[in-house]
Amino acid sequence: MAETALRACTSADHPAMLQVVNDAAMAYKGHIPDDCWREPYMSSEELAREIASGVVFWGQFEGGRPSGVMGIQYASDVTLIRHAYVLTNRQGEGIGGRLMERLLTLAKTPTVLVGTWAAAGWAVRFYQRRGFRLVPPKEKDRLLGKYWSISERQVETSVVLKLLRRV
Repeated sequence: MAETALRACTSADHPAMLQVVNDAAMAYKGHIPDDCWREPYMSSEELAREIASGVVFWGQFEGGRPSGVMGIQYASDVTLIRHAYVLTNRQGEGIGGRLMERLLTLAKTPTVLVGTWAAAGWAVRFYQRRGFRLVPPKEKDRLLGKYWSISERQVETSVVLKLLRRV
């Protein structure tokens, strides 16, 4: 069995990270609005922009390759969980849960936020099982406008979940 490690991703990992993201994001196809879908779901340029904006990606690696990735980003008063993806053929094995647990230990604020597509019920349930709660629509719109750089259409079709932690 290949050695498993949970670690921060490096620039050498970027191509494999994109494979994980784009494989897992296929679950959105046919669920999110057609005008929000694109292939590849995340390009190398977008990954570079996310990293430049402060997203630090972590992955579960097996034999040197990621089976799941998840990002964390610090804002002045909240911690954001960004881009949580697990290879389609590895979902349900606890990889996402392990990554979330690790990132929550790195959170620097009592409030942790995550945004996802409203139509991605499986993702919403994943976060809810870990204590996150949906915020009301007006708060969602305010939070997405303050902490995310996404289109108005994506704001309309997304949700935000919040976790309040003791620190």
